[in-house]
Amino acid sequence: METSSDAIEYTVHDYSSYSTHFYPENILVDDPSNSKSRWTTQQSEAVHWILLRLNKLSVLKSITFGKYHTSHPCNMKEFKVYVGMTPENMTEVLHSSLKNDPIRETFSIRHHNSTGHCFPTRFVKIEPLTVFSPSYNTSIWHISLTGIINEVSVEEVKEDYDRFRETRVMQHILKHLRQRRLLTPFNSILTQSSVRLEHPLITELYESVVLTGNWDKAENVLHDMSAAGLFEQCLKSSNPRAVWREIRDTDANGDIPSVRGGHAMCIDTQRRYIYLFGGWDGQTSLADFWRYDIKEQRWVVLSANTSLESNGPGPRSCHKMVYDSKTNSIYVLGRLDDQDRPTSRAQTRNSESAGSPGFNRSSGAADETPTLSSRPMPSSEFYRYRCEDNTWEHLDIDVNGPRTIFDHQMVMDSEAQILYVFGGRAAEKDYDYSGLHSFNVRMKKWSLLQATDSTIPSRFGHSMILEPTTRQLYIFAGERDEKFLSDMYIYDIATNTATEVFSDFTSSGGPQPCFTQRAVIDPTLQEIYIFGGLIHDRATLSESSNWLYRYPSRPGKWQKIQPLKGLHKSPTPSSSSPQITANPPSRFAHQVVYDLPSKTVYLHGGTMMDSDSAKLREGNDGQTEEAPMKRLSDFWEMSLWRLSSKELIRRSAYLIRQQRFKEMCETQAPVQSLIYLQNQVSEVVNHDDPSETQLFRSLLTHLLMNSSPISTVPSAIETESPRNNYAGNAKPQTDSSLLNISTGNSSDQLGHPGLLQSGLDSVHISSEPLPDLSSQNRTNTKIQTSEDPYERKLHPTKDPTSQECFVQRTKTFEAILEFVDDDAKQPAGSLLELVDVDADLL
Repeated sequence: METSSDAIEYTVHDYSSYSTHFYPENILVDDPSNSKSRWTTQQSEAVHWILLRLNKLSVLKSITFGKYHTSHPCNMKEFKVYVGMTPENMTEVLHSSLKNDPIRETFSIRHHNSTGHCFPTRFVKIEPLTVFSPSYNTSIWHISLTGIINEVSVEEVKEDYDRFRETRVMQHILKHLRQRRLLTPFNSILTQSSVRLEHPLITELYESVVLTGNWDKAENVLHDMSAAGLFEQCLKSSNPRAVWREIRDTDANGDIPSVRGGHAMCIDTQRRYIYLFGGWDGQTSLADFWRYDIKEQRWVVLSANTSLESNGPGPRSCHKMVYDSKTNSIYVLGRLDDQDRPTSRAQTRNSESAGSPGFNRSSGAADETPTLSSRPMPSSEFYRYRCEDNTWEHLDIDVNGPRTIFDHQMVMDSEAQILYVFGGRAAEKDYDYSGLHSFNVRMKKWSLLQATDSTIPSRFGHSMILEPTTRQLYIFAGERDEKFLSDMYIYDIATNTATEVFSDFTSSGGPQPCFTQRAVIDPTLQEIYIFGGLIHDRATLSESSNWLYRYPSRPGKWQKIQPLKGLHKSPTPSSSSPQITANPPSRFAHQVVYDLPSKTVYLHGGTMMDSDSAKLREGNDGQTEEAPMKRLSDFWEMSLWRLSSKELIRRSAYLIRQQRFKEMCETQAPVQSLIYLQNQVSEVVNHDDPSETQLFRSLLTHLLMNSSPISTVPSAIETESPRNNYAGNAKPQTDSSLLNISTGNSSDQLGHPGLLQSGLDSVHISSEPLPDLSSQNRTNTKIQTSEDPYERKLHPTKDPTSQECFVQRTKTFEAILEFVDDDAKQPAGSLLELVDVDADLL
């Protein structure tokens, strides 16, 4: 399919309202100097919207908002974008906000559903939600759209999408028939059609659990499902837990790097070396250079003072350092050192990453004019260290390169031999912000890719990550103009374009606006890990928590990384559990590196508040003072303990054995059932989990009251305690009309089938327990009460399965499906939810 984007022409199809001469058609013209070239809503309207009709059926990929030549109180702030084939059936594809400035902003539009199928669009609806000045009407100045307009390509998309919808409808029909015990028509349709409902192993599991009650075979199928990779999606989306261990290794003399913040670190993953250089110890800048051997578990001092080395860098902090695997070299750029600091420090505040005096973060300027030493200012603060022969080289920076900066970010593309630098501030009197630069290692040439504030607002104390597969830079957080940021941009190296992913990731479930946090990436898992930093709300300075950001699909998902506080004792002897130690204290101005082969994070040093609250104290002169700070020299390693396939097999086996025990209580002698409960069921219970233990004990009531209906099956995820919530925080995806299902606005969610939730699965599963189908409710279930002929073929000599038993077995089966990949199981959602009650009455 064609992937290039072209301009999409459109007309204004409809709108909610307009004010005086500010007509909706004004958005067709991009005239930023004309104050009347805009659509403005009427303030009296409760909901504002404008509906665009594309001249041709297209695949919409981006939307751009033009602006007035200066900030304006009527500018739209927060907004939503919907798309659809008809005005009546629209689905939300974007929820974001604009800045109140004259710079045009472009946003990517989601044009694939959750199964990866691209969909076409005819209508686009923009819904303004807020305005920058609440007392004013909302204005949109200009809208331009881009996407795929080639008729052949769009027709291919439409045909593929229609096939997907047809298949999904048939899958829902099959699911509905099977849930209603209409197995003969189910098998007839399945045989005559080419629709694949599920993986063959899932069908085998269904027959073993629901139709035949062959429990031993069902548990064997679980192992086959794991071997076939049917649990991978659940494993990858599970919420990992952090396992920390403090490293207490020293060098040959028993020494370690001293306390510091604002230092630099990088890692050679092939030789398993971690390099550490410089920093601020609270009194002076440092110039010591260390290497940690991961395999030998030993520190080595490469240089006690690099300024004494030939061409070596002087003492510094707030610099950056990257390792180039292709040349086995290290690049060091920038600095904030003692010559940049004022001689009087009585009223100074912290520098960004060193937690050192000399730079006032609130005012954005030095507290006093720096008194420079007699040492001549070098032409650049750019160095290369050759690891093979332990030599330094001082590199020049031309007019296209950055000035001497600090608190910037730097990454290395070793494959392309290009180094990228973004942000930071000049280590000079004016403290100007810096833009985006690149350095070609082979040509020894700098290039200015994005001028200061051209697309991505410049900042310092931020994070920047290189995604090596897509060759994109992720830039997020930091500080600018006394404000901590919670935005994220993606810069595409190939096209030299930047896209805002989040204007405020806090509102999307991410961390608070953060400053001096550190981030590393695992491109194989498509995850970014964020550690610590300062959060600032005008009244307090506090350390933030650690986060995980998954980016396979835009805009990506945020999760907190919680420490592992307890261990699961698996019933299988082969299982091994990590060794748990204390967790490192919260901090900022630290450094982290990531060893991709071992998937281990290494953290060193930084600065921590010396009081628990870390609140600003009021000084005697009425000025605020920083809470006491303590520099650290500790060294930690962290791995993420994730949900394993063995754990999913255990949880699934627990569900199966629960159902087996309940049926034994109805058919076998109590002593046999009790022995099975004490041995086989207990074997698969996590007795360290209070909720699982409580549920296990409650099973005994079935033995004492064997005449009662079979109890309901609890959700495999909902019964987890926080300790064992490794499957993530998502609610169960099991669903049917047998369960308690609630939906939102059906026209918004289901009006564009398959758009965002795989077509017909835009339903929300209630967190209430699964209902028990007692005899008085049987007439409302619409389930075939008698055994289907297909069941009799599978077990000709056994007694027929009761309706209650069929329902409970179905729930057990669907609870296990929570762990199975979406493309291997029946679709989520219920066919009943597609029937609109009001439309039916009409």
